[in-house]
Amino acid sequence: MDKHTVAFLLIDVAVVIAAARVGGWIAQKLRQPAVVGEIAAGIALGPSLLGLLPGDPTGWLFPTEVRPLLGALAQIGLVLFMFIVGLELDMRLIKGRERAAGTISICSIILPFVLGAGLAVVLYPSHNVVGGTEIGLLGMALFLGIAMSITAFPVLARILTDRGMQRTAPGVFSLAAAAVDDILAWSGLAFVIAVIQGGSPLAVARILGLTLVYAAVMFLVVRPLLRRLLVWRNAAGRMTPDILAVILIGLFCSAAATDLIGIHQIFGAFVFGAVMPKVDAEELTRDILERLEQVSVLLLLPMFFVVTGLEVNLAGIGPGGWWQLLLVLAVAIGGKFVGAYTGARLSSIPGRQSAAIAVLMNTRGLTELVILSAGKQLGVLSDELFAMMVVMALVTTILTEPLLRLVYPDKVVDMDIAAAERKALASGTSARTLIVLADLDADLDDLLARHRRAFAAGAGTDVVLAGILASAPRSERLEVGVPLVPDLSAMASAVEKLGALGARLTDAESVSVLCRFSADPAADLQEMADNSNADVVVVDSGWRSLTESVTAAPIVVVDEQASPGRMPGSAPLTCVAADSRSGRTAVVLAGALAVHAHTALTVVTSGSRRRLTADLAPVATRGVDVTVTERDDVLVLPGTLIIAPDDAGRPSVPVAFTVIDQMQTSEESLAQRIDLFVASAGPTDQRSAPTPELNATHPTASPERH
Repeated sequence: MDKHTVAFLLIDVAVVIAAARVGGWIAQKLRQPAVVGEIAAGIALGPSLLGLLPGDPTGWLFPTEVRPLLGALAQIGLVLFMFIVGLELDMRLIKGRERAAGTISICSIILPFVLGAGLAVVLYPSHNVVGGTEIGLLGMALFLGIAMSITAFPVLARILTDRGMQRTAPGVFSLAAAAVDDILAWSGLAFVIAVIQGGSPLAVARILGLTLVYAAVMFLVVRPLLRRLLVWRNAAGRMTPDILAVILIGLFCSAAATDLIGIHQIFGAFVFGAVMPKVDAEELTRDILERLEQVSVLLLLPMFFVVTGLEVNLAGIGPGGWWQLLLVLAVAIGGKFVGAYTGARLSSIPGRQSAAIAVLMNTRGLTELVILSAGKQLGVLSDELFAMMVVMALVTTILTEPLLRLVYPDKVVDMDIAAAERKALASGTSARTLIVLADLDADLDDLLARHRRAFAAGAGTDVVLAGILASAPRSERLEVGVPLVPDLSAMASAVEKLGALGARLTDAESVSVLCRFSADPAADLQEMADNSNADVVVVDSGWRSLTESVTAAPIVVVDEQASPGRMPGSAPLTCVAADSRSGRTAVVLAGALAVHAHTALTVVTSGSRRRLTADLAPVATRGVDVTVTERDDVLVLPGTLIIAPDDAGRPSVPVAFTVIDQMQTSEESLAQRIDLFVASAGPTDQRSAPTPELNATHPTASPERH
């Protein structure tokens, strides 16, 4: 390799990166996935645009001796991309909706496959010679059928996360169906390649047999071994270079194995990603993606776009080819839409949502380019047909966003999210406590210990465990081709963990689960509180700043470190009854907490002790020793847990529960609020309510449990 070649290689890499960035930026400004602009940039650098200028700038910029080097970089980028696709494909996304996902996926594959095979019969006479060699109709028909059946799971997931639709029915079902679609379509493509490569029945059987052996080794041997990476990573506390090296070695060996078998290296990369640990592996997955995505999507994938673009010559589509291009587009769009729509309707999904699913399943994007590149290497696509199929991949991806906004506008998305959350929380008759968690990376025991007081605050109520996962604003997300699919894997893991956590909350009347990605946690906290009809929202003290704009329900900010080791039930409660809305709400919540924790309650007030005692009668009649006093020295008694409003001033000791009530609704009397809130706490104690004169001014021992 001479210096001239090296210099051109370096210049080409710089030009390609710049073109991909500009193309992606323009696409985003047009509300399109960045991959659309990157693919278009790759085509523009080829003979379709740059090559049309005088002097053949494409040939000068990408000389013949440099193109194999760019192709090698493109193949490495392709291997990394397919590994990421497999890594991000979490089959937990279909949990609970297996039948609908399977029906939608099968229908969205069968019809496009049949139409694609029929299209091959029509186009075969015009494209039966590739590179001077006549190709067989069977190979072309099988390949076009698979190419028409594919859905780009990564691009679909990116569109959903950008629009916040991953929580809606169309988003959930399309993701589940696309996950199944990926497995079926890639398996089908492996079979098609085996048929094309093998030629004779014996050779095809050999390739299929070796493929089955490879799959068995990967899932039965390699997969359990890869679980040890979790132990290694957790012991080190981070992703070490040695761990990443082991992953890369395994990845490239797997890709090489499938290439040697004869079913293309992309399958080895995809399968290696698929067998990577998924359960309790969020941190490992995040570490891998942080290290591989940048180099893959910023450097190597743009090489793939350009190498593909150099093979696309739109000017070479003659007058007779345009009707063929229109036919390709009609088959691709119509087949996938009708198939997916039919599958959704067979699964009893309403018409508007079925249409949205059908539009989403039509997304092809970069995944289609990967398949077309494989077809080009296999020699079943002529240059002209390859160009038509690339245009089809680009057009179907471009159409997804505007068509989706047409059939499923933003206001419908918001309504569906709210309706889904309310439906999930429709059961239960007790007071409802929304407990918000943001640190779901820890294991269950750690979470139970870390938020012990927050969970205690929901005892005796219908608890809603809400996970709010950080998500970067759209403007800050990675702009290049690989979407933020790890968000969806994190969602599946978070919902699974919240469900397991809810099963451990034995003191709650019922437990429901909500989970959201959020670039604006404060706004989402307000919306979740509203949608869940929460009577109170419980957050950790680290999230106190997010409660400033929440008006849907009172907030309880929990400090788990105040009076360390003390829990409701093991320590008496002292409440500061300030003359404010937050102060009165603090009394209500303190009474309910004392009832469910079976602990004594002391209320410090500067107002009428007799009136407050009467208001607290529903608490006292349920077996709680209630003390109302004016003395604030009880606040400094050792071992006392304090519940206080945020506007009562700062007590001299840490406050375990800070109450913030910014609701705009009219306020009922304190007696009515207390009676309603503790109504579900169980039968009343037959003892008469205590009077101020009979109570001491210091907390008493916990009453006998009832």
